[in-house]
Amino acid sequence: MTITASMVKELREATGAGMMDAKKALTETNGDMDAAIDWLRTKGLAKAAKKSGRTAAEGLVGVAVEGGRGVVVEVNSETDFVAKNAEFQALVRDVAHAALKATDLESLKQTDIGGKTAEAAVTDAIARIGENMTIRRMVALEGETVVSYVHNAAGEGLGKIGVLVALSGPDNGIGRQIAMHVAAANPAALDEASLDPAVLAKELEIQTQKALEENASAAKPKPEAVIRNNIIPGRMKKFVAENTLLGQAFVVNPDQTVAEAAQAAGVTVTGFVRLAVGEGIEKKEEDFAAEVAKMNAAAEAARS
Repeated sequence: MTITASMVKELREATGAGMMDAKKALTETNGDMDAAIDWLRTKGLAKAAKKSGRTAAEGLVGVAVEGGRGVVVEVNSETDFVAKNAEFQALVRDVAHAALKATDLESLKQTDIGGKTAEAAVTDAIARIGENMTIRRMVALEGETVVSYVHNAAGEGLGKIGVLVALSGPDNGIGRQIAMHVAAANPAALDEASLDPAVLAKELEIQTQKALEENASAAKPKPEAVIRNNIIPGRMKKFVAENTLLGQAFVVNPDQTVAEAAQAAGVTVTGFVRLAVGEGIEKKEEDFAAEVAKMNAAAEAARS
């Protein structure tokens, strides 16, 4: 497979690896981006632990909370101009509040908004605004107390990132701080028990291979038992701490973990939700210069 400059650029942005290392990783893995990231991490060449995830679709995330139930929805549009449109923002806000009465995405689409279904309301907005839109995701969270937060707010309850945090115990302001932490740190799970077992297994494989290779090339290699019983478990403990909400260093006070900060405030974090606009949707990259040249050529052809 031909390794292109754009592939190397994407891998470098995802991992912080050097150009030649990124190219070699792609060559070794036949262009498989995820496998290349793992290859770089095994060799200790990747500075970023997360897979690349190109965010593409425009639109807004809306949040709504009522009692011990919160919802976050994502409504996509084709351009960011529409996301700034007052009518579109009102639609997203209506969809978020309608989601409080829905059980899942499909039932949300059939929930009433001003005498019509949410799906029909979106269809009407498409006809008026002239741009494709879709209700893409809905996630609900329940708890004794549910707190919401939106990042890059476009209006009340609307933004580019929507977060819900569920607490056991009365919120005294810590809930919003933890929600802001979730928006910034993007934890993969609440705690170790909530982490995907496949993710843990893959990380153990990577750390094991990396530690053994490092030890084999060390001037004074350690006994393999030390590597397997101390070094690797230590690295796995660090991985879990960095990727779980309760184990992460609290952005408000990095000397505490989120779990410790919650305990000090007299609450327990029981769950969280984080949605960012366009997660997982690949956006077609436009070559502006090529597009301008194409338009000029078309105009020239029309004149001749």
